Amino acid sequence: MRNQPYRQNPLLRMSYTLIAPIYDQVIERPMRNARKQSLSALPIECCRHVLVSGVGTGLDLPLLPKPHRYTALDFNSAMLARAKQRTIERDVHFVLGDSMALPFDDAQFDHVVLHLIVAVVPEPQRCLSEAARVLKPGGTIILFDKFLHPRQRAPLRRLFNGLTRRFATRMDVVFEEVLQAAPDLEVVSDVPMLAGGWFRSIVLRRR
Repeated sequence: MRNQPYRQNPLLRMSYTLIAPIYDQVIERPMRNARKQSLSALPIECCRHVLVSGVGTGLDLPLLPKPHRYTALDFNSAMLARAKQRTIERDVHFVLGDSMALPFDDAQFDHVVLHLIVAVVPEPQRCLSEAARVLKPGGTIILFDKFLHPRQRAPLRRLFNGLTRRFATRMDVVFEEVLQAAPDLEVVSDVPMLAGGWFRSIVLRRR
């Protein structure tokens, strides 16, 4: 349990198993262009080792630059099984594991992709600090997710968060607060994307 903090929320684990068959139909089309724009921050020159932490059903995989070597991790075997069907022409190694307790040594990856995972996990700070831990100095984290701004009231989002955080996603995560857990990271860019800037494309670099 200690090394697998996602087990603190069994309802979340069960719900993602149940929604795996329909996840793509709901998420793929409205998020496609935003995913492409976010992933354009990855370099195209060969050959880097990239971690896709929280790969889900693998919607990012066909959009990734081909020359790199990828490790795709997710805590849900049903999601991971679907992701394995999207690996055409890419070098991808799949790992069943926890984004909040990554099963990798320090400074293993040149880049880390965190798409729609930081605001899903029970402990966003731990997710980001783990990504920073396994990232090489000078490497980048490509982050796409929904975040509140500091002191933003957002009463409806906060109201429904008590329910949605148990089976789908958190709606109250403030990026600037999460970033405090990873002092070795600096913000390279922060671009509003969808829903009036609720979704943001953020690139971080490890000093």
